Amino acid sequence: MAKVYAFVNQKGGVGKTTTAINLGACLVDHRKQVIIIDLDAQGNATSYLGFDRNSIKSGTYSVLTQPRADLAENTLHNATFECSLMPASPALAGAEVELVDEPDRVNRLQKALGQAHGYDYVLIDCPPSLGLLTLNGLVAAQAVVIPIQCEYLALEGLGQLLDTVYRVRRSFNSELRIRGLLMTMFDKRVNLSRQVVEEVRRHFPGRVFRTVIPRNVRLAEAPSHSMPIASYDPSSSGALAYASLAKEILEGDGIERPSPV
Repeated sequence: MAKVYAFVNQKGGVGKTTTAINLGACLVDHRKQVIIIDLDAQGNATSYLGFDRNSIKSGTYSVLTQPRADLAENTLHNATFECSLMPASPALAGAEVELVDEPDRVNRLQKALGQAHGYDYVLIDCPPSLGLLTLNGLVAAQAVVIPIQCEYLALEGLGQLLDTVYRVRRSFNSELRIRGLLMTMFDKRVNLSRQVVEEVRRHFPGRVFRTVIPRNVRLAEAPSHSMPIASYDPSSSGALAYASLAKEILEGDGIERPSPV
């Protein structure tokens, strides 16, 4: 059975898409079959994987708004990353309005993923909000990965996000768990970055991944070349960090939380 992880944070620019894509590529390197679900109308994951979101005619929007949509017909394949993608299109921005009166509006994605046969990992890139699209991601997921930027006010809004996760667990998805908090954009030259990591680990013992994702120029450049960092610059600190995260994920799967730091 596939592991289904949602990458969630209502704050934008914290590394959700970068993490979903590069973790997926590293899992492929471990011979895992991976599909990435782009739930964000901005389509950053779709663009990163080399597809023009404005030319997408199906994908996540179709799966959410058409209950009988075929998963395979709404999936693309990227040969460079060797993974599958359910792409986003601009139409996805209207999905929340179209679904608001539907009785099964929160579990449309969950139902669609019942067709996701042959995958080891389903990675859901959620939008930077806690609306209906993200709710679909949380209901469909087994666990959430929460990227947190190593900057001031990193914990702002985290309590609301965790409360949303717990509410979803109580009301819609009793199996939903926190897979881990992932510290991103870490700058070892800045004391504040270290302080933020220490603060998050102090507040959430045992829930923070050991791996910390650095702020890395090569990691920022990779999307413009539609390449995973592991291929674009395999010796970079970003590539080494995501390789480490993949190993940590693989070692800890089947466990509710990462091992305590």
